Amino acid sequence: MRRVNMKTNTKLTKKDLFQANWRWLWASQLSWNYEKMMAPGYFYTVLPFLKRFYQDDELVDMMKMHSQFFNTNAFTGPFIIGMDLAIEEHQGYKAKETVAGIKTGLMGPLAGVGDTIFGVIIPTICGSIGAYMGLKGNALGAIIWLLVNIFILFAILPMGYYQGEKLINSAEGKLNAVTDSAILLGVTVVGALIPTVIKADVPFVFSAGKVTLKLQTVLNQIMPSLIPVLLVAFVYWLLGRKKMTSTKVILFVLVLGIVLSYFHILGA
Repeated sequence: MRRVNMKTNTKLTKKDLFQANWRWLWASQLSWNYEKMMAPGYFYTVLPFLKRFYQDDELVDMMKMHSQFFNTNAFTGPFIIGMDLAIEEHQGYKAKETVAGIKTGLMGPLAGVGDTIFGVIIPTICGSIGAYMGLKGNALGAIIWLLVNIFILFAILPMGYYQGEKLINSAEGKLNAVTDSAILLGVTVVGALIPTVIKADVPFVFSAGKVTLKLQTVLNQIMPSLIPVLLVAFVYWLLGRKKMTSTKVILFVLVLGIVLSYFHILGA
């Protein structure tokens, strides 16, 4: 029988948020891997708080959920973590699906936003100002650039946390609606990634006299990106098999892709 979470010391402080931010700074990139990308860093960041919020079976379930695939911009990741901590602090285990949906739904859009703002706009503007001041012999330029980076590194997670608190307060008693919306957003993002990231088509061409028919053209008329959708569905089915791990699936898909390409059954 699942035990109810009886822990009461769950209120987070500014020191806790600083600790989470610090752990993310160290772990988000150091633990990056090709199977789950930033998931180990995310898990390491929230682990102390999971132990505070949950116990027994609930703790195990939440640890498994936070070990799932996660990848976003390293600067915007703390915003998602902040929202996650705020929601789990207030709602506990019943917010499991909400948190999973928010993570899945926000990691893609915030990756693009983060790459643009923190990878291009801010370095270009603030870096140029700092460099120009430095060329003029003004050391304040370097200091300004350092202060901008410190603000970015330590201000985003608290922002996410307070936004998460606002979400909880404004949606009190409507957790199911928030959960459904978060899941829908996550599914939409994942679905949109399929045709944009996965490139696969059928190169087979049927010829009869002067008539030439490309099979991929016919498939596109049925449903654009049908082959990528079927491939993703097949991979999901494989992941649901017993004793099938992500590593085995990756190796299987690589071998399958090589074989199908060799016999001109599938192309990219």
